[in-house]
Amino acid sequence: MLRNIICSTLLGFVFAVSMATAQADTQAPGTNHEFDAGSRISLQQLSTIQVDNLIITGKVWGFLKYHHPSVVGGQYQWDYELLKILPTVLAATDRDSADAILHAWIASLGPITECNPCAKLDKQDFQLVPDLDWLNDTHLLSTALRNDLNKIYHQRSSAGTQFYVSLAPQIGNPVFDKEAEYKELQFPDAGFQLLSLFRLWNIVEYWAPYRDQIGENWDNALRESIVPVTLAKDRSAYELAMMAVIARIHDTHANLWSSLQVRPPVGACQLPVQIRFVEGVAAISGYANDEAGAASGLHRGDIIEAIDGVPVSQLVDSWRPYYAASNEPTLLRDIAEGMTVGACESAQLKVRQVDGLREIAVSRLPRTGPRNRVTHDKAGATFQLLSDDIAYIKLSSIKSADIPGYMERSAQTKGLIIDIRNYPSDFVPFALGQYFIDKPTKFVRFTIGDLANPGGFKWGPELTIPPQASRYAGKVVILVDEKSQSQSEYTAMALRAGPRATVVGSTTAGADGNVSPIPLPGGLRTMISGIGVFYPDKRPTQRTGIVPDIEVKPTIKGLRAMRDEVLDASINEIQRHK
Repeated sequence: MLRNIICSTLLGFVFAVSMATAQADTQAPGTNHEFDAGSRISLQQLSTIQVDNLIITGKVWGFLKYHHPSVVGGQYQWDYELLKILPTVLAATDRDSADAILHAWIASLGPITECNPCAKLDKQDFQLVPDLDWLNDTHLLSTALRNDLNKIYHQRSSAGTQFYVSLAPQIGNPVFDKEAEYKELQFPDAGFQLLSLFRLWNIVEYWAPYRDQIGENWDNALRESIVPVTLAKDRSAYELAMMAVIARIHDTHANLWSSLQVRPPVGACQLPVQIRFVEGVAAISGYANDEAGAASGLHRGDIIEAIDGVPVSQLVDSWRPYYAASNEPTLLRDIAEGMTVGACESAQLKVRQVDGLREIAVSRLPRTGPRNRVTHDKAGATFQLLSDDIAYIKLSSIKSADIPGYMERSAQTKGLIIDIRNYPSDFVPFALGQYFIDKPTKFVRFTIGDLANPGGFKWGPELTIPPQASRYAGKVVILVDEKSQSQSEYTAMALRAGPRATVVGSTTAGADGNVSPIPLPGGLRTMISGIGVFYPDKRPTQRTGIVPDIEVKPTIKGLRAMRDEVLDASINEIQRHK
């Protein structure tokens, strides 16, 4: 294929790239190495028309990735096809020119053969249908481009196979194992940085089961992210820009897990305390290092009002864009766990204590591992008898094999407390839930992506818990809070199905469903909640979380008194039913 090496300055950007002819090569993934060393696209700024054209290019590239038969069939290294077309799109001086480029590009992919049979979309089977109104937007696309895309859409095959995505056996969450990581990339690389944004955006657009619960316009997220992602000047800036995009998914599963070291605040050391937002303020909830914490002059229930002269509210606002969280309690949970981090020196804290406001200098200590993730359950053994009438089980250390013994020891009690203010150490929804129901009981239903209808999610059947012959007859109280996430929430749904169960605590993390890892250029890693998890009546759990029957939250007074107010409330609930 004929290529010209071009070095030019145009519309405020500079690029040195290999330009493709209108007719693209058919080179399957693994055989095309044209951009292995980088995209050769360098940008200093982007004009408004370039941003507009890139938005359409990104949407068209993603649509073709999951709909065009040649791409779906794995005939192209689709990332590199984007990098080939980007220079000409960037050089286009108006929308019509860009649309003409995309129209020619689509033609170069080969003719669209008629499907037999064609895919269908029966809306009554779907919880979420594809968002494809833009294919017919006369203000957005030229007539030729609209016709191209609609023809491709209507000729999609019912076979339901995709090269760049598959569904995990039995579970059904999307698998993106054909996406290249490009670990050896050197930054900045505007082409690959833009590819990263387009890959993520389209995966969410077509394969995120909670797309309708993002809470903001996903198209706006694309528009507002193009400049910061594409023009990021180094690896850290690129990671932060992608972190900000991911945060806009509002899915606690979707952090940029490969790059938490660049998420603010940053530093190699941390304060020897644990912080939790209680009653809307950052409070000391315990010590990360008992000796140093006790020597710091800080106590449980102390309120941190400022760190190094910056009010906590201002710090939260500045860090918020980089924290992926399904809801506000979870966002504050993660910020609280990170805000002790900083430089290896003393931090000047403004602290409100029982006897008034004071300034305290506290030394940060070297971090010995990942940011601290404490649980809120009761210290001690997995199973405890709190009294003759009340048993307690925490799931952070439970083993399925031990459950029959625990239930036998609980048999004569009036109430059983199941503490899920943690992440379960074993999968126990059925092994434990079967003791709390009197008949086969439905507790959950899922939505699964449809490979023949990218962007659509079908309802699956409900799951049922069968009863255990030796059922527990007492009151069951389930404890949850912002520490309860994913499997914790799923387990709470199962245990809550019992007729004698009550949920006590506060809203959970709102991130339910098996996760789907997503590799991004530069060796970055993120993920999304990959299947939709709903109650049998189709009420959602994502972002909403498990809403307690009895809301109880910790207080500053309770922290200072070393009381577990949620556990106290659960004990009172059992005693009330005696």
